[in-house]
Amino acid sequence: MDYFRLKENNTDVKKEFSAGLTTFLTMMYIVPVNAIIMSQAGMPIDALITATALITFFATVFNGIWANTPVAMSVGMGLNAYFTFGLVIGMNMPWQTALGVVFISGIIFFILSFSNFRVWVIKSIPLDLRRAISAGIGTFISFIGLQQMGIIVKNDAVLVGLGNLKDMNVILGLIGLLFVVSFWIWKIKGAFILSIIATSAIAWIFDISPYPTEFFSLPASISPMFLELDIVGAFSLALLPVIVTFFVTDLFDSVGTLAGVGNRAGIFDESNRQGMRKLEKTLEADAIATVAGSLVGVSTTTAFVESASGVEEGGRTGLTAVFCGCLFLLTVFMLPLFKSIPSNAVYPVLVMVGVLMFSELANVNFKDPAIGISAFFIVILMPLTYSITSGLSAGFIAYLMVRLLRREFDQINFGVIVLALIGLIVFLVH
Repeated sequence: MDYFRLKENNTDVKKEFSAGLTTFLTMMYIVPVNAIIMSQAGMPIDALITATALITFFATVFNGIWANTPVAMSVGMGLNAYFTFGLVIGMNMPWQTALGVVFISGIIFFILSFSNFRVWVIKSIPLDLRRAISAGIGTFISFIGLQQMGIIVKNDAVLVGLGNLKDMNVILGLIGLLFVVSFWIWKIKGAFILSIIATSAIAWIFDISPYPTEFFSLPASISPMFLELDIVGAFSLALLPVIVTFFVTDLFDSVGTLAGVGNRAGIFDESNRQGMRKLEKTLEADAIATVAGSLVGVSTTTAFVESASGVEEGGRTGLTAVFCGCLFLLTVFMLPLFKSIPSNAVYPVLVMVGVLMFSELANVNFKDPAIGISAFFIVILMPLTYSITSGLSAGFIAYLMVRLLRREFDQINFGVIVLALIGLIVFLVH
């Protein structure tokens, strides 16, 4: 295990496995959820389950070995919805052509990753904005967790409201939240895993969620989608805005996620070459995974914010990602078992991780008007628009505008200008 430099990173195999398992449990929902979303595009759901599990395994393990960072990767939420409802259904585009769009955007990513473009983007973001990004992602994933738990629900009069706290599933979620908060406050090792196990046990004992009745299932073939992408059809001037949208959205999602997760763990230290090289390799793995994903039949692959749960559990090296990725192979054979874990045993962990990431806001200099205003828009718009991309875009545009209005030209670098312009493009092509 010397390859992963465990001692150098103050960790061990047991801690890395615990972190990998935690990340897996908090993001395993991506396999059935992505399959359901993309199946609306006319793609076979059984093949999508296998393809999603396989690309998650490949991308996560590859990143762990290549970059030695505890970052898990899978099919990006949001982009898979855009793939299905924006391209295939909205534009009446064949899913094969839509996969071609993903492939082309992935190739662009691949080229720019090796040109240090995305590293330059992250280095161009002021430190306080990166802290705000971490806090914004925290509010975003907490909002997702509370929503999935049924604590926050849709309200036609005021958009969102409080859910039915008498519902047994909501009560189960609250119990899970109590477990994870208590275990974390008591500084119990493996707090996240223990809370999931304890909550699941209660659900099974009190018949809130059914016991697993099946343990194994044969994996479905991915042959109906494998190498079925239409690259030639995607090479069209009319589809250029679509390719740009995929490129820009993946850019901001990846930058935001890595900035937030990396800031919590101190993984990507800009003061030394080793830290920056880890960042570069993580971005390279992200780009390669997107290209590979389009080949097996799934939408854009990106770094997952749920990696933060493993980081909070103590994961510091690529061994965390390797363990996490390998566990995803089990979803091919044991999906019925994993689906028996009630969602409200998992989502409280996301809420707690959000709380921890939100604490980064304490270090933001709100006395600086440009920082304060942009940080506000980043943190408030990520959950309200259900998009990391929208929050980042608004934040960068606000930052540039305030600097210009205050004539603080020395605080503006070329990277900030580019990011603000890209953010403007996001809103224009939305």
